Amino acid sequence: MFPQGRHPVRLASETHPPSAPGQPFKFTIPESLDRIKEEFQFLQAQYHSLKLECEKLASEKTEMQRHYVMYYEMSYGLNIEMHKQTEIAKRLNTICAQVIPFLSQEHQQQVVQAVERAKQVTMAELNAIIGVRGLPGLPSTVNTLYCNFLCVYCECVCVCNTVPLTHLTTALVYPLAAGLRTPLAVPGSYPGPFGMLPHAAMNGELAGAAYAGLHNMSPQMSAAAAAAVAAYGRSPMVGFDPHPHMRVPGMPPSLSGIPGGKPAYSFHVSADGQMQPVPFPPDALVGPGIPRHARQINTLSHGEVVCAVTISNPTRHVYTGGKGCVKVWDISHPGNKSPVSQLDCLLRRVYLKRSLKTHLPTTLLPNGRTLIVGGEASTLSIWDLATPTPRIKAELTSSAPACYALAISPDSKVCFSCCSDGNIAVWDLHNQTLVRQFQGHTDGASCIDISNDGTKLWTGGLDNTVRSWDLREGRQLQQHDFTSQIFSLGYCPTGEWLAVGMESSNVEVLHVTKPDKYQLHLHESCVLSLQFASCGKWFVSTGKDNLLNAWRTPYGASIFQSKESSSVLSCDISVDDKYIVTGSGDKKATVYEVIY
Repeated sequence: MFPQGRHPVRLASETHPPSAPGQPFKFTIPESLDRIKEEFQFLQAQYHSLKLECEKLASEKTEMQRHYVMYYEMSYGLNIEMHKQTEIAKRLNTICAQVIPFLSQEHQQQVVQAVERAKQVTMAELNAIIGVRGLPGLPSTVNTLYCNFLCVYCECVCVCNTVPLTHLTTALVYPLAAGLRTPLAVPGSYPGPFGMLPHAAMNGELAGAAYAGLHNMSPQMSAAAAAAVAAYGRSPMVGFDPHPHMRVPGMPPSLSGIPGGKPAYSFHVSADGQMQPVPFPPDALVGPGIPRHARQINTLSHGEVVCAVTISNPTRHVYTGGKGCVKVWDISHPGNKSPVSQLDCLLRRVYLKRSLKTHLPTTLLPNGRTLIVGGEASTLSIWDLATPTPRIKAELTSSAPACYALAISPDSKVCFSCCSDGNIAVWDLHNQTLVRQFQGHTDGASCIDISNDGTKLWTGGLDNTVRSWDLREGRQLQQHDFTSQIFSLGYCPTGEWLAVGMESSNVEVLHVTKPDKYQLHLHESCVLSLQFASCGKWFVSTGKDNLLNAWRTPYGASIFQSKESSSVLSCDISVDDKYIVTGSGDKKATVYEVIY
């Protein structure tokens, strides 16, 4: 009746008599198992429901954080745009003041009245008169201020009756607005007339070409306008590439000067906090030791995110640090695509930080080569690179859970490590012992550099401070407070200047003994690494915005810029200043040849 191997299911009433009235109900073992199974399934369903809800909340948290960053960048961009518009308004006002004295007495009075009337003009009235809708994406107050000054020129033209309105608008407004750039991380761009002009149009050809529309003006009026532009227009040496003719023809666009007219990006900050655009000297981008551009010559496929890079001395090997290992590359042959060796330094799951240094003593013997590696572990590894197979010859154990950066004294005897607990550990490399700790940072010490004479140490931290230390006396000398976390810094080999890269996207160049400093605004996100050339005349910085920027010391004239495909986490410059190596988030390092 039943298939082989199967048995009929018996009801409980068939195996056990029904419970007598008044006795507790008894479950059979199968029934108990079924109830347990149902409860388990119910709890499992609740678990999955709670897990989905938790994932949803985590997704919402990530989205909120993304919106916070977006709004922060938008507010920063709008703040910069407000400064730009204020500067434009000042220049328009100055040009107007230059033009008025060349009018007749009667016309001067009428223009002054027109200026007063312009102050009362509303956006609706201005649109009705000249049909200008203002600059898109700006607050109404900025547009009102901008258009009020534009209306002044319209009134002046109508009173003087010397030049058509369209000519004056084109001549006076477009050249000044052409240098504007969309705020950082704020979408949108200006329409055609307010687009960016090439460097040549913004430097040198401005007075001749853009003001050709003033052909109907009287000679005195034309001279006044030209003088006003020369004195108060956008200076060719304020925040622009002032030497486009010195660039090599046919240079790759990604490595040329920043395309198009740039707004002022370099500012001098006085002791009282006043910011002024920097007038670059005529030799800002020329002269011995100043690069013209850089050419990409090799890509080193590390296979993991490259958090640290360094170049040997003499320039032959590049070391790239990533997920638990360091790879050694021979760049003397540009065609090499494979590493010559691999050093397994830390646990595979641990990422190296920017703590990777080659230590090369002054002796010429090859067995003096040493590599020091640190990262998100409490141990620093000292590798002997002179042997056929690199090996660890010593390990330094710290009380901090991670090391963020390293520096080595000029005499190659002492190593300094930036610890995640904020301390600066000082190691004797000969005896492999900890000899001192500098305490001061209240959060992780993120970057470090040492003076060429070995007497002074500079450190930056996540506590928004940069500190200098006297290595002879073992004490803190100075402290500079900022409003942003410090991610990178570099001390100029020739002394006097310290460059600092910040989470806020700014690069600040401080004078070590004076309150003067320069503030540079070309990065659009946090500045992750910074390195000076050995000559001290220029330095490079990299950031989360995928950019490699080369700057002139100290005022920050932009020498060249390269945009990579991912965040650029680290960089180094060879001792002979002929090569730059960057490490990026797309699991590769890029080698550039510096062209002079």
